[in-house]
Parts: sequence; C-alpha cells; structure tokens
Amino acid sequence: MPDIRNCKRCGRIFNYIGGIQFCPACRDKDEEDYKRVKEYLYENPKASVSQVSMDLDISVEQIKRYLRDGRLEIVDEAGNLFLECEACGKAIRSGRFCTDCERTLSRDLSTAAEEIKHKLSKDVDTQRSGWIRYLSKEEEKKEDKK
Repeated sequence: MPDIRNCKRCGRIFNYIGGIQFCPACRDKDEEDYKRVKEYLYENPKASVSQVSMDLDISVEQIKRYLRDGRLEIVDEAGNLFLECEACGKAIRSGRFCTDCERTLSRDLSTAAEEIKHKLSKDVDTQRSGWIRYLSKEEEKKEDKK
C-alpha cells in the first residue's frame, strides 16, 4: 500500500518513498539549493550561515538541515553557537550528535541488539523443549510399562 503524504515544502500530495518528506519537484529544488550553497562556500569559505542565507535567499533552517544531514560542516568550532548536539547540547560542527554521544548511542544500540538476540535464542530453545509428537498404540504401551 503506498504511503501518501503532503510535501513539507509546498503541501502537495505525493507518494512518499523515504528520506525527506518533499515531493519530487521540491526534492529537486532542494538539491539545486544545496548545490548553490556548496558552490557559494567554495568561493566564500569563511561565510557565516546568515551571510549564505541572505546572499542566496535560502532559509537558515534549510542550511541548518544540510548541517544536520552531515552535508555541510561548520569550520570554526570555537565560534559555533548555531549547531548543538541533540543529546547533550555541546556545540558540534555537523550532524546531530557530538562524538561522545554518538559513541554512547552506538554502544547502547549494540547492547540492546545483543539482548534481543539473546532473548530470541532463548525463546527458540524454550519452543524446542516444548515440542510434542504422536505416539502409536505400541509406543504408548511401552511408555505405560515404564
């Protein structure tokens, strides 16, 4: 069954196939905007987010999304008051989490996956020990004599 949604940018209905919730036309426009930002930063390597936004008429939120997606990176980490780790609030240059929180999340996910794997294997063992079978009349008589 298709996943029908409204585009987050223009509001049109489209068949959602994953990723950002934009219709194909807005997704293409977003990709063009990203390429414009990328080219601008090649020519102006020390440009601020607000400068890029004003010069290219692209929203700060859109640029922030490129940073969160890991497609752009803040160069001057010391002066970064723009992008913070979603877990601890520490200033980061790109993505959603700082290195420490990424490591913690990864470890926690690995531990949870191991626990689920262990529980599933125990459930299978329990199911196996509960198997039954049909005894023929002769086998029933043998079992009764024991």
